[in-house]
Amino acid sequence: MKTTFASAIQPRTEDSFAITFAPLSIEEIYAKADDPANGAVVLMSGMVRNQTDGQPVVALEYQAYEPMALRVFYQIAADMRSLWPDVKRVVIHHRVGRLRVGEISVLVAVGCPHRSEAFEACRYAIDTLKHNAPIWKKEHWQDGSSSWVSIGACEQSGENC
Repeated sequence: MKTTFASAIQPRTEDSFAITFAPLSIEEIYAKADDPANGAVVLMSGMVRNQTDGQPVVALEYQAYEPMALRVFYQIAADMRSLWPDVKRVVIHHRVGRLRVGEISVLVAVGCPHRSEAFEACRYAIDTLKHNAPIWKKEHWQDGSSSWVSIGACEQSGENC
């Protein structure tokens, strides 16, 4: 039996999705979410923090299965528009590679006519991404040890990774 992806969700031209090694720019992502019909753009920036559960972190290393991660991003945008039909723009960019404390790992921006739907849709996007996207991070601790974790496992365990 041949599998076809013709029915797979395709991104809208006004949206932007990426998995990248390059540093993420808040200004660039905001501009991609901007639209004359927006009354609000909500942008969420996920950053590498200096500790996890009290253990000092020096860096995180992210890996992703890019084709599937992008399909998850496309599905998130489609689902958002089912829940909030007025969503004008969706931007989801996730960084991979080794990131130092303070660097941005993920940016999600949503442009909508009204702030309440922009906030709700943006929160939905990051929560769903963390639960569904095939993205993993390796925590590098100050003592020299490290450990791989699926970002989805953070949400399932109740941790706020």
